[in-house]
Amino acid sequence: MQYSSKVMEHLMNPRNVGELENANAVGMVGNAKCGDIMQMFMVIDDNEVIQEVTFKTFGCGAAIATSSMATELVKGQTIKEALALTNTAVMEALDGLPPVKVHCSVLAEEAIRAALADYYTRKGIDPTPIVGEIKPFGEDDDDHHHDIPEEE
Repeated sequence: MQYSSKVMEHLMNPRNVGELENANAVGMVGNAKCGDIMQMFMVIDDNEVIQEVTFKTFGCGAAIATSSMATELVKGQTIKEALALTNTAVMEALDGLPPVKVHCSVLAEEAIRAALADYYTRKGIDPTPIVGEIKPFGEDDDDHHHDIPEEE
């Protein structure tokens, strides 16, 4: 499987790794059955700007690289700007991903949305109209990559 130099750079030197003790937005997505689990931590200020963002990912190299790149792309952004980030934009920022690894970029987008949903929930605001429907962590999704064979 061929990865771009940017994917390799983010895999070997991931940015923003770890847990934020003072996070006011935490989201976890993935499914233990398929092995990819992402957790995002954010500190969002009163102006709804993402001041800090970190991640913890259990998964393949592409999952780590997409998590790292996603944190770089939303750091310093407003919530509205972060919600506009798509998995395609994450892939483009990494100069592409092999087709069997596209799901990793989807997880990165979902992790950001899950953290933002948590932010609104903590404020007593229903997040669904703002961030969309968030699948509970660990819920199996049939459209995931279970039937795609891994390349050697």
